[in-house]
Amino acid sequence: MEQQNLLSDFATDTLHGLSAIPKFLSSKYFYDDIGSAIFQDIMQMPEYYLTDCEVEIFEKYKQEMVSVIGKSKSKLELIELGAGDGLKTKVLLSQLLEQNIDFKYIPIDISANAVENLHQDLKRNLPELKVEGRIGDYFKLIAELNGSARKVILFLGSNIGNFNPSQSRQFLKQLYNVLNHGDQLLIGFDLKKDSEKILKAYNDPHGHTASFNLNLLNRINNELDADFQLDNFFHTEVYDHETGVAKSYLISKKAQNVHIRKLNKSFLLAPNEKIFMEMSQKYDQQMINSLAVNAGFEVVQNYYDHKSWFVNSLWNVKDS
Repeated sequence: MEQQNLLSDFATDTLHGLSAIPKFLSSKYFYDDIGSAIFQDIMQMPEYYLTDCEVEIFEKYKQEMVSVIGKSKSKLELIELGAGDGLKTKVLLSQLLEQNIDFKYIPIDISANAVENLHQDLKRNLPELKVEGRIGDYFKLIAELNGSARKVILFLGSNIGNFNPSQSRQFLKQLYNVLNHGDQLLIGFDLKKDSEKILKAYNDPHGHTASFNLNLLNRINNELDADFQLDNFFHTEVYDHETGVAKSYLISKKAQNVHIRKLNKSFLLAPNEKIFMEMSQKYDQQMINSLAVNAGFEVVQNYYDHKSWFVNSLWNVKDS
């Protein structure tokens, strides 16, 4: 039933996006099994500084993080939204186990392969860890997080940057509404920096980011019976240093007519017409503080890499 609901949402969102002016597609559908695998390639690129920065933060501050996260004697659920391969999280998991913290790790991802691969990896390398993986869209699964255990939510890798300001506020408020006093959120933010550094990370010379974006057209072909010709598109990225917004587009190389059979609809694309694929917001500390306060959280601690390119910010749920 969950898969049917996801497919229905996928069809509806695709119809809405390609019917809009200008056209867009929802980035939340990037992460099917193929997309998740491509993203692993992206994270390993030297140009994709975000992974290295966040791994550095976890390695440097793991003891301090655990002393704050694990300070309560109550049972703990560590819930990661969009877990992927858990590269950074495993640093924290190992430290929690070393400190004999009583906790359960609940990774959530839209990719069944990602959850299964992570589960098997943890079973091999951290066999004493209690793991309960969940598969699906974490917007829907957030509602199931209520319970008696204290919760720490992990939302890493600057995933929050894929939302526009209104969506960010809505997401964080929705998250606040299912948490309780004493619960915490550890969230990653990519910070504003040199434009060239950002553009190289999001429009890499290896072509991984282009493949990542084009895979969404391939997914529409496979799941909605469409006839996108991927060779008829190219990927580009733009960055506005003042606002801190990076935007990703697929651009039609020529006039074309794409038919999506499960929507029973065709879509005309003009030469050089853009399909907006994804935004990636870059932040400063004032923006981060404002997001926290407006959603009902308070900032406890900010953990920076040595270049101050990235921050993992730990928030408490404030009393209502």
